[in-house]
Amino acid sequence: MTAEGMFPPPDRADPDGCLGYTPDLNVPMLIDAYTHGIFPWPIREREILWFTPPMRGVLYPEHLHIPRRLRRSLRHRHFQLTISRRFDEVLSRCSAVPRKGQEGTWITGKIRRAYQAFHRAGYAHSFETWNERGELVGGMYGVSLGGVFCGESMFHQESDASKFALLSAVLTLKQCGVRLIDTQILTPLLARFGAREIPREQFLKELEEHLGDPIPADVLRAGIVRAEEVGR
Repeated sequence: MTAEGMFPPPDRADPDGCLGYTPDLNVPMLIDAYTHGIFPWPIREREILWFTPPMRGVLYPEHLHIPRRLRRSLRHRHFQLTISRRFDEVLSRCSAVPRKGQEGTWITGKIRRAYQAFHRAGYAHSFETWNERGELVGGMYGVSLGGVFCGESMFHQESDASKFALLSAVLTLKQCGVRLIDTQILTPLLARFGAREIPREQFLKELEEHLGDPIPADVLRAGIVRAEEVGR
């Protein structure tokens, strides 16, 4: 992978991984950023910071771990999964999730409009959890780069609904040839599922190795896992 593009090379980031800021963002900027291991994180509606942290959270699908207690819980939830049927709604609900230590949401109006356009361009997908009453109760969204999928945000309105979306997404993505899931940062929840941190240099090397065209939503739907497979 070359560092040529709209952004400075990743090795020019500050110690926290920040490369700089822009007043706006659009689909070409997002494509260039994600293919170079960079992602946006606004601090205010007016400014978009761009990050490539020195340590990167990743989850290799073959190393996915589903705790036994969670498997038992999911077997009784009767959740169902759909893919990119309600992208805008998932994005909106993720923006409403309270974040510990943060005022407001990082999913600002600019972010919502940009990722809606990213979705229409075929790069961004949502994974939606439905309960047995046909209600949307959880979900997540992220960015497809061929053999790499970059997770962005999740929400839930019932216990374990976002976990079901995440685990179903990982299993579905694995069946569709995804080799690397970028979690950006490592949280205790993601660590429970087998995620870990790797240095930026290693992440960029693996990103380059697995980059490809975004996987279309209909291909993901064809590889969708059944609910019982998640709780098996």
